[in-house]
Amino acid sequence: MPKTIKKIGVLTSGGDAPGMNAAIRSVVRTCAYHNIECIGIYRGYQGMIEGDFKDMGPRSVNNIVNKGGTILKSARSNEFKTPEGRKKAHENLVKAGIDALVVIGGDGTFTGGLLFSTEFNFPIMGIPGTIDNDIFGTSHTLGYDTALNTVIEVIDKIRDTASSHNRLFFVEVMGRDAGHLALNAGIGAGAEEILIPEEDLGLERLLESLQKSKASGKSSSIVVIAEGDKIGKNVFELKDYVEANLPEYDVRVSVLGHMQRGGSPSCFDRVLASRLGVKAVESLIEGKESYMVGLQCDKISLTPLDQAIKGKTEIDRELLRVSDIMST
Repeated sequence: MPKTIKKIGVLTSGGDAPGMNAAIRSVVRTCAYHNIECIGIYRGYQGMIEGDFKDMGPRSVNNIVNKGGTILKSARSNEFKTPEGRKKAHENLVKAGIDALVVIGGDGTFTGGLLFSTEFNFPIMGIPGTIDNDIFGTSHTLGYDTALNTVIEVIDKIRDTASSHNRLFFVEVMGRDAGHLALNAGIGAGAEEILIPEEDLGLERLLESLQKSKASGKSSSIVVIAEGDKIGKNVFELKDYVEANLPEYDVRVSVLGHMQRGGSPSCFDRVLASRLGVKAVESLIEGKESYMVGLQCDKISLTPLDQAIKGKTEIDRELLRVSDIMST
C-alpha cells in the first residue's frame, strides 16, 4: 500500500527560471484541491537543513503566476552534500510532519533529491526548471520558452544597431553544456552563424563563413554563441581573432547574461508549470516517487530521476540543417 500523503513540502533550488512561481502555485493549489497541507521550504536544501518552513494555502500564491524568479528563493548548500546535513534536513521534515517533497530545479537539484530519497526512503518528485533545456525526459524545461523569447527580442534590437553601423555582433547566450537556447534563438533571430558546444565549427570555417557573407552583400552579421562553445577560450578572444584576420569587420560583443533568466514567464511556461505541478502532486498521492514530471509529445510523462540525471539531451540535427540553409 502506498504511504498516505497528508503534507507535501515544495522547494526551488539551483538557478532560478521563469515559471518556477507558476509551478509553486500549481503545487500549492493542487494540494489544497486534494485536502493536503502544503509547506513552502525557503532557500532550497539549505532551508530544509535550517527548518525554514512556511505553511502555504491557495491565497498565499495569489498573483505570482506572472512573476519571474522564485518566491521561495534559491541557495546553494554545501552542507546538504554531507551525510550530517541531509540527516538534519530529514529530522526537520519529520518534525514538521512533511510526508513527501516536490523539488523544482535542474540536474543538481535532482541529484541531491535522489540521494536524499534513497538514504531516507522519502518520497520525492522533481519538476524541471532551467532555461538551458538540458534535462533528459522532457522536451521543454520551465523557463526555456521565456528565455528564448527574451533572447529573440534582444537580438532583434541588436540587429537594428548592427545594420545601422555595418557591424558584426557576437551575441553570447547561456548554455554551458547545451546549445538548445543558442540554436533555436539563432534560427528565430536570423543569425548568420550559430556556435554551440555540440558542434565544433572551427575557427577557419567561421572565417570562411563570414567572408562568404560579406561577399554576398551582407553589410552586417549576427553570430549567436552558446557560452559553452569550444571554438575559442571566450567570446572576447574570438572577437580579437576575427578582427585580426578580417580587418574589414567592425566587431562588437554582447553578453546577455542573467537577463535571460528574468522576466515574466511566457504563456507556454505558465501552462506547462501548471500541468507539471498537478502531475507531481497527484503522482505522489498515487504512491509514485523518485520521478521527474516532464513534457513528451505534448503529454505530461514521468521519467525516473536517475534517468533524468544521467540521460543526455540530444541537439536536433534537423535544426542544424535548417540553420545551415537559412544562413545562405
